[in-house]
Order: sequence, then C-alpha cells, then structure tokens
Amino acid sequence: MNTLFEKYNTTAPRYTSYPTVPAWNSKDFSTLQFKERVKNTFMISMAHDESISLYIHLPFCESLCTYCGCNTRITKNHLVEKPYIQALLKEWSMYLEIFESTPTIGEIHLGGGTPTFFSPENLQALIDGISTSAHIKKDAVLSFEGHPANTTFQHLKTLYDIGFRRVSFGIQDFSEHVQKIINRKQTFEQVQDVTGMARNIGYESINYDLVYGLPGQSLETLKNTLLCVNKLRPHRIAFYSYAHVPWLRPAQKSFSADILPDAKTKANLYLTGKQMLAEYGYIEVGMDHYALPSDSLIKSMKNKSLHRNFMGYTTGNAKLLVGLGVSSISDVWSAFGQNVKTLEEYYERINEGQLPVFKGHIHSQEDVAIRRHILNIICHFKTSWHKTHQQSEAIYSALDRWQEMEKDGLIILKPFELIVTEQGRHFLRNICAALDPYFNLEDAIKSKFSSTV
Repeated sequence: MNTLFEKYNTTAPRYTSYPTVPAWNSKDFSTLQFKERVKNTFMISMAHDESISLYIHLPFCESLCTYCGCNTRITKNHLVEKPYIQALLKEWSMYLEIFESTPTIGEIHLGGGTPTFFSPENLQALIDGISTSAHIKKDAVLSFEGHPANTTFQHLKTLYDIGFRRVSFGIQDFSEHVQKIINRKQTFEQVQDVTGMARNIGYESINYDLVYGLPGQSLETLKNTLLCVNKLRPHRIAFYSYAHVPWLRPAQKSFSADILPDAKTKANLYLTGKQMLAEYGYIEVGMDHYALPSDSLIKSMKNKSLHRNFMGYTTGNAKLLVGLGVSSISDVWSAFGQNVKTLEEYYERINEGQLPVFKGHIHSQEDVAIRRHILNIICHFKTSWHKTHQQSEAIYSALDRWQEMEKDGLIILKPFELIVTEQGRHFLRNICAALDPYFNLEDAIKSKFSSTV
C-alpha cells in the first residue's frame, strides 16, 4: 500500500464540481447566458415537481483559523450582520425575478465563515426573509455550520424551531498544541456541551469536521482526537486532508512547512483514521465522509440517490443550487456562476441592482457527460457508458491511464464499465483526474490543487 501511496500521492482536484473552478471558461461566460440557464433549469425543475437548493455564505469570523481555505472576513464588529443579511435578501429577490414564479426549496445550508457569528435573531430574520417568498418543503433538509466555542443554546433552539435538523461542528483536532498553531480553539468540554444541547433539542444529524495532515499533528494527537470523537458519537464525520496552499491562503504562511507531517506520516494518519472510524462503526461514504449505519447518507448511498456538489455529499439531487453571498457558487447543472469574492464588490453590485456573479462556466454536452461519470465514481464507485449519451471522447482517452490503474488493483475495467475496487477507494481523485481532459498534472503541481493524500 505504501508503494501505491508514493505513486499516486500527486496533486488533483477534490471534484466538488466538474469542470473544476480553475478549468472554467470564464472568457466566454456571460451573466446573461447564465441567467437564461438558471431560468431554464428552474422551469424544468418546476415541470418535474422538483425543489431547488440554497447555499448561503456567511463570511464573518471573529478570529482567523490559519489552516482555513474558506472565504472569510475577520471582525469583532457585529454591526456588520444586518447590512449583510439585507444584501443577501436583495440578491435572493434578483433570483426570484429570474424564476418568475414561487420556488419550492428542498435544501438550505448556511456555510462560512462562521454562521454562528450571527445572532439567532438575525439568522431567523434571514430565513424568514427567504421563506416569505418561497415554499419550503415540510421535509426540507436545513443545515448549518457552527463553531463549538460560540454556538449557544439559543442558536440551536432558534434554528431548530425554524426547521433546521442538521448541524456541523468544525473540530479539526482536539490537541491543544495543534489548535494553538492553527488558531482554532475549542475544548473537548465545549464540544461535548454543544453536542449534548443539539441532541437534547432534537437535532437528527450532527457532523464533525476533522482534518488530517495539520501542522504539528501526529499519530498520537489524531488517535486521541478520534477517541474523543467516539465518546460523543456524532452521526457523521468529514475526515479531510489538509491542503497546504500558502500561495492561495497567505495565513498558512504563519507556520513553517517544516512542522507539517511528511508524505509518509500523512498517509499513515489517513489510514489510521479510516481504520479507527471503521472500528467505531462508521461507514465510508464516497470520499472523505463517514456516517453511522442509521444515517440518511448511508440510505441514500444504498438507494443510489447520493449526490455531491459544492456543499459536499447530499441526499438530494436538485438540478438547481443557488449560491447567495460573497464568493458563493451557483450550480444549475449545465452552468456554474460564482459571486465576487470581496465584500466591497458584493455590496457594490447589490446596491446597483446587479447579480453579483463575476465568472462562471457554461457546460458543453461533453462536460455534462463527463460530469455524470465523475459523480458516479465518487458517489457510487462505478460508472458505465453502454448508451450513446454516456459516451465521450474523454472516456476513450482515459482508457490508457485507467489500464495502468487496473494493473495496480485500483479499478476493474469491463466492456463499457469501470468499477472502483476497495483499494481504489483511497485514490478516487486520481481515478477522476485520469478522466478529466482539463486536468494537467504539471499545472496542478505548480499551484492549483492540493495533494490527493
């Protein structure tokens, strides 16, 4: 296994989208064309009685976590809350004009940043502002991200009363040494308390985010973290590889790369984490995600409805995901559009009555075909191209690269079919990259992507 990690521990996308953001053809992208795709996808969804999803980016944090790759604005001034919510609701009204009829929402996710930076009252005002102009399904999946150190009982209760049933807490590592380096501080007792509050209120799904490969992290700190996690038994766990990209995230320059685990140690962290999670009864879902057998993600994986998008793995498969807020990305299946990345630009666009989308990608038929295959691989560990609409030039270009992976025991190739082996699940990003005609390893090594392990 170590030999395979040495061979395949290259750089590659995480494939939360296809094409990946660096490959977007923003040169030929137009906001007008994007709006047309939004409208068409919405109309198709309405015709099939399908709901839409909302991702709302809340960028504010009181302190900077130096490992973080998210778009954030650091401030302790909570007067920023209301103006930002007003801007979000104005942006939402622009999408309502595109829809021309009342949408049905099946999923809302509040991401960040730190959504619990906002007061419970302001979060309620945000959701109320959206729900007055939309129909939120009774069984809609509403989720939010919370910092264990500032998520209060009132946050949890207010959002629960609105309809939220899922919460995700960023843990990363329980080691005080690691937390000090990455400036992410929360004690086991704080996590225990906030988890207990969420359970007592009635939350049906509690997720912990964990990261391996962090500066100062060791097998000992990781094992202790997982022992602590198992005491609390969250329903889901996201177990991510730390992406060291200081050329993109300057805050990562605050610590030396010398204190990062080397490639061999990082691979051992990954394998140890997977083994311990399996021993604790967690089932692997796609890549990076784990859940208890009773969780809806497991049920979705078994009935083939599992989906992956910018929010991670989801149980829904909405063709229209609207991203609201600074830097958010909207996914309309045949197109992507990303909002401007600074608050100043965002407010300027909103105040001018302009959709704040500044770049994107309009999918070709080839793009859509490849996207389906990549989703099949990372959600269901297999894909096939028996039918004409499933075929693409990229498939046949990938066969040579896949044949080498087959020799290494990562996949099984059959006529018009690819199956990922148990061993190959460690290398899903590599398998997808072999299919991706936009992917260039030399460019990836230079700057754009993190390592696959």
